[in-house]
Amino acid sequence: MSDKVNLTIDGVEIQAEPGSMIIQAAMDNEMYIPYLCYYPGMKPYGACRMCVVKAEAPTPDGSYRALPGSPASCTTPVSEGMRVETNTGELVGLRKGIMELLISEHPHGCLNCHRVELCGPTDVCLRHVSVNDRCVTCPKNERCELKDTVRYMEMELTTPLTYNNRHLPLEVKDPYWDMDMNLCIVCSRCVRACDEVRGDRAIALIDKSGRSIIGTAAGTSLLESGCEFCGACIDVCPTGAIVERDYKWDKAVQKISTTCPHCPVGCQLDLDVNKRNKVVRSIPNRKAEANMGMACFKGKFGLDFVNNKNRLKKPMVRKNSILEEVTWPEALDFVAGKLEHHKDGDYALIASARGTNEDNFAAQKFARRVMKSNNINVSSNSRPKLVNSLQDLIGTDCASNKIWELLDSQVILLVSANITEEQNVVSVPIKQAVAKGANLIVIDQRETELTRYATKWIRPLINSEPILIGGILRSIIDQSLEDHDFATEKCEGYGKFRNSLWDFDLVKVSAQTGISQEEIREMAQILTNTEASSILYGLETISDTHIDATVKSLVNLSLITGNLDKKSGGIYPLFSGANQQGSRDVGCVPNLLPGHRPAASRGIDLTEISEACYSGAIKALHLIGDELFHNTPNRSEFLDKIKATDLLIVHESFTSEVTEIADVVLPSALFAEKTGTYTNMEGRIHRLRPAIGPIGDEDEDWRILSQIAARLGSDDLSYSSSDEVLTEITNEVETYKTLQIDSLDSRGHIRKPTLNSNYIFSPLEFTQSDETLVNDPYPMVFAPGRVLFDADRDAGIVTKNGLNTITRREVIEMNEDDAKKAGISEGDVIKILGEEFELTGNAHLNGLHSGMVATTTLFGALIESLISSSEPDPMAKIEVLRLRKVRVEKV
Repeated sequence: MSDKVNLTIDGVEIQAEPGSMIIQAAMDNEMYIPYLCYYPGMKPYGACRMCVVKAEAPTPDGSYRALPGSPASCTTPVSEGMRVETNTGELVGLRKGIMELLISEHPHGCLNCHRVELCGPTDVCLRHVSVNDRCVTCPKNERCELKDTVRYMEMELTTPLTYNNRHLPLEVKDPYWDMDMNLCIVCSRCVRACDEVRGDRAIALIDKSGRSIIGTAAGTSLLESGCEFCGACIDVCPTGAIVERDYKWDKAVQKISTTCPHCPVGCQLDLDVNKRNKVVRSIPNRKAEANMGMACFKGKFGLDFVNNKNRLKKPMVRKNSILEEVTWPEALDFVAGKLEHHKDGDYALIASARGTNEDNFAAQKFARRVMKSNNINVSSNSRPKLVNSLQDLIGTDCASNKIWELLDSQVILLVSANITEEQNVVSVPIKQAVAKGANLIVIDQRETELTRYATKWIRPLINSEPILIGGILRSIIDQSLEDHDFATEKCEGYGKFRNSLWDFDLVKVSAQTGISQEEIREMAQILTNTEASSILYGLETISDTHIDATVKSLVNLSLITGNLDKKSGGIYPLFSGANQQGSRDVGCVPNLLPGHRPAASRGIDLTEISEACYSGAIKALHLIGDELFHNTPNRSEFLDKIKATDLLIVHESFTSEVTEIADVVLPSALFAEKTGTYTNMEGRIHRLRPAIGPIGDEDEDWRILSQIAARLGSDDLSYSSSDEVLTEITNEVETYKTLQIDSLDSRGHIRKPTLNSNYIFSPLEFTQSDETLVNDPYPMVFAPGRVLFDADRDAGIVTKNGLNTITRREVIEMNEDDAKKAGISEGDVIKILGEEFELTGNAHLNGLHSGMVATTTLFGALIESLISSSEPDPMAKIEVLRLRKVRVEKV
């Protein structure tokens, strides 16, 4: 039996999803009803009334009953047997009357002009319409929904209503966007997208001189109102009222669908490219299953680096201590000649986290087959323990469920992850789930954005997370809250695991974690009193020695609650790197061959690279990108150590501190110039498509390695296209065998891992951490936080050089006893000092754990730093909110 609803629109029989609105049913069947306030994915609103229809519903006796009046099709749900008319004379007249009202306050000199097909943008208006009332002065001309709707409705040239221009000043002081309320039709799409879709409420309808317009929900600037600069408001605006500032006047000549290179979510973006070979806009794809039409500040406003003219365009070789431009053949001959002497295990290759599956498959093959070395890794694989145990215990090293299944999770546990900045779009279904009533538990020493949405925000002592999760597991057993059938029928090792929990006495757990027994019991109850709960973890504040134990505890928690093999349940590791997952799949890590087959011998880890260079164990270092350098806490020490190598080869797109010390620099193509694939955090394979042509002699990394291999006498990398590389990947990697290369679209292809027939419980050990996080010069730990909006404090917005800026002094949280010992009182000006770090603020004494200090800055301050950055790709250089060793001084 079909679960679709059958109805008729304008005499055409169609089927629709149950519960959908008439307008969405029409859209799904490629039928058009004029609209302006409706937007797919948002709740029905019914503000513009443009989509009015006539509708009849069948009655039990077989006759039809007309719905009262002319209902809005965006607020009227479909019903079985319904009959709908959309274009009667009465409806057309009603719509035209509504449109006349709308354009009476919107510049419309061109909108309803019958000469539009004859008149060019540079022509003098023969009707003598003021230039400010013409569409040529609108940045969204030729991509304006209002204009398209007016054209469809064939509005008359004249209107009986008096035109009233609002004469409101443009808002251009905030980053990234311009707002012109003279073009606003008050459809409220932007406000609703910010509120009900993104969960931010940064903008709102406000009253100005008796008119409803769009403005900040709090304060005077987006920097303080809670904006995450995702651009959703821009994407849904049907006019030119809200637009991207950069390239806002540029017309696109082509639109290319590709994958964002900034994080592992794998957002599908449509890139607008102008005739000058520049990417001028990034628009998230609404049909993409990974991001569902969402983007973040990185994907929306962080792609202009592809237009940067200061690119590396030619290969360079160091001659007489100076890097000189050379031809590709000369550079490749030089590299091959040098590498010939490093085939005895003293070679290491670090691939880029932005490298495609094809790039990084070629990289691992080059290292292993050509250079005879297992010293191969990807720059984002700095914490392999984040997923190693996941692979062993459940059979996959990526998320067990799809990202948007989080929308229907009833309980979500987030452990030590600044998800709104590092994997932003994953936070969107979480915020929507909370809005629907889900419980969110956040375990993190830092105050991150999702702590503001949390049912419980837990701040344990540093590195006590494995003990805390163990305490929750013990409490679940004590209260008989476990899913016993799942634990015994679908899992192995339950008995041994259960016995290991007796060491986790809640009195001991509370003492070791700083979290009360009552809080632990309540978390156990929340996590088990639900149909589906999800666990997400980044473990960003946890030392490497404790990551494995924490992961095993979290897997145990997912198993004991029966939330694997369940829709909207599951476990999600939150790693970094756009193609970290794909790199593991294709064997670009030191311990795995393609397809997750164990390597015969393990190469060195990223944390050991610089020391191996310094000691002479690595004599030839091959870096693709400079992410490894950027991700290293002590960068100057890293540079000093890798200088000790005999040969440093760097593939890069821009000059950096690493290219300055390289022996060879090879210009690498950017993501917008590549053909290939990424695999996202849920195991979904997406396409990268070239949006712009090359500006120099840059090349894709797989092809560079192929040419070096040929010069070294190897035909193992003799590829002529990236699809040839992908074909080999599908042959070697079991989970990619069902991939149909030619049919990859914006929805992607979910790889199918072979999960364990039985999941495995891990016995836990109650071990007290004896790791020293501090030292004498820096005896305290600093936990930095960042949120979108702070209702309790003014941001101190002032205007400098025409732009809004934040001027407030930060508040530094401190334990009362620690403050007393240091002679610090509430409100004192204090300074936090660390290695290459300093922060001044006012002391706030509270119940923070002894030995810790913390502060919470505004996300707007980060945006300001990105705007002012001189980096060609500032989004890739954002420093994570890591714990630091510090000391506190009274100013």
